[in-house]
Amino acid sequence: MDYEIPITGTDIWYYYICHREVWLMKHQIAPDQEDGSLDLGRFISEMYYRRNKKELSFGNIVIDRIRQEDGQIVVGEVKKSSRYMKSAKMQLLYYLDHLRQMGIQAKGELLFPEERKKEVVEWTEEARLELEQAVKEIQRISRMPVPPKPKKIQFCAKCAYREYCWAEE
Repeated sequence: MDYEIPITGTDIWYYYICHREVWLMKHQIAPDQEDGSLDLGRFISEMYYRRNKKELSFGNIVIDRIRQEDGQIVVGEVKKSSRYMKSAKMQLLYYLDHLRQMGIQAKGELLFPEERKKEVVEWTEEARLELEQAVKEIQRISRMPVPPKPKKIQFCAKCAYREYCWAEE
């Protein structure tokens, strides 16, 4: 039986970093909730932009910020670092694509408050094609009976799932 697995923006973000982490999340295996990186991400999300925080949630999508500027809807995604720019950009493009499918034209902003940096992101047809492929791959990974083998990458040191991959080392 072939069924559609709901995909979130977080799935997209992790797909571009670690396929094993995607599998763990899709199988509802929780990361270490005491992990400092998770705490820092929550803190940054809550502390910065409090005054302008307007979170929007629909379906399986949660957008950090949404505002209107000069008649244009602007969707903002807050990240603690620009280190994983590709992942962050694809996550935001996923949100923009969902809005576009609902008939809402918007532009995006990646916000990195610790770095005092902002990156403008606009939806393109090329991004749609790449997202379609990423969604297919996330669904394929999700259907695997066991997670992909761990691969040591620079993200591992700060990953809240590191014990699942590297406990025996």
